[in-house]
Amino acid sequence: METYLLDWANLLLRWLHVIVAIAWIGSSFYFVFLDSSLTPPEDEKLRKEGATGELWAVHGGGFYHPVKYAVSPPTLPPHLHWFYWESYSTWLSGFALFLVSYLWSPSVYLIDPRVIDWAPWAAVTTALAFLVVFWVLYDLACRTLGRGEKGDARVGMAVALLVVLAAWLACHLFAGRAAFLLVGAMLATAMSANVAMWIIPGQRKVVAALKAGEPVDTIHGVRGKQRSVHNTYFTLPVVFAMLSNHYSFAYSSEYNWVFLIAIMFAGAAIRQFFVLRHGHKLGRNAHPWPYAAAGVVVLLGLIVWLRPAPAPAAVAVQDVSLERVQAVMAQRCVMCHGEALQSKGVRLDSAAELQRHAQQVYQQAVVTRAMPMNNATGITEEERALIAQWFRAGAR
Repeated sequence: METYLLDWANLLLRWLHVIVAIAWIGSSFYFVFLDSSLTPPEDEKLRKEGATGELWAVHGGGFYHPVKYAVSPPTLPPHLHWFYWESYSTWLSGFALFLVSYLWSPSVYLIDPRVIDWAPWAAVTTALAFLVVFWVLYDLACRTLGRGEKGDARVGMAVALLVVLAAWLACHLFAGRAAFLLVGAMLATAMSANVAMWIIPGQRKVVAALKAGEPVDTIHGVRGKQRSVHNTYFTLPVVFAMLSNHYSFAYSSEYNWVFLIAIMFAGAAIRQFFVLRHGHKLGRNAHPWPYAAAGVVVLLGLIVWLRPAPAPAAVAVQDVSLERVQAVMAQRCVMCHGEALQSKGVRLDSAAELQRHAQQVYQQAVVTRAMPMNNATGITEEERALIAQWFRAGAR
């Protein structure tokens, strides 16, 4: 019953998390596009009111005319829409999903004895520390290095180094699947903390100053803009990390941390292309194609790097009886791939089903060694070799 309820919790939380993440990322992407596409107001009245940009758009059968006031509008409108619950609900649902999927059963999903065989409480505590420590160091870098003309460049380099260190450390402490997700959760935590600790508080101070009839300090807009820009570059790497658990070839390789860093760089570069492309259309900067090209080149390089090894030359392979392989399945695999629990729709509790899924068994247990997950059932090297021999002899 516990497994059944956890599956329902996983399903509903994942559904909720995807929905609210779409809302947050969608609004974030829209506002980045809006900022990059604004043109100086043509209306003299708007310019006198302090408007710094406008955009005319058509969508859904209607025309829209958003206007931006970089500092403050001439009068505070009675109704303001605040964009923060999209962020908070994404983080809360994501953390709940992380709790149910990984922290609830750390011995299965978080710990890989081949990496470090440590106590579940220590693994859980360390995983949670990743979220907190990265935010503290990232926030410190923004506050101390972000001043001056080259402040953004210094912060960017510091954050890149922090992400590289975190990716390397996570992949040397946890199971590859969990390490990828943890780095994504770490970045997502910083994104939501940016909203909660800097962007929204700064906006509240601006609104409070306007209501009190006091001058508005422009520093709040500068700081909020800085954190908002960071969030948009974190987005594609975070989304990849959330999806990576479906692709064992990515997280199960020997140098999985290099793969993670490279693909996060590719995601950030491709996001930079789209950010700058809106401004290019208005003649504000050169065409940003080199960023897209860099991202694509990295992705192609990863595809070549992780390509399957060529099949060995045909040699005589001693037949292995199906019964021997079934005995291994019964001991190591059927608890998750049997009648009661058919994980991923795969059953291995009969000869017919085992032969039908022979290719998948060979790929997951021998080639990528992703299954059993983190070797929770203790499959031996001899048993993996037995499966390989059976498959290469024709899986009969």
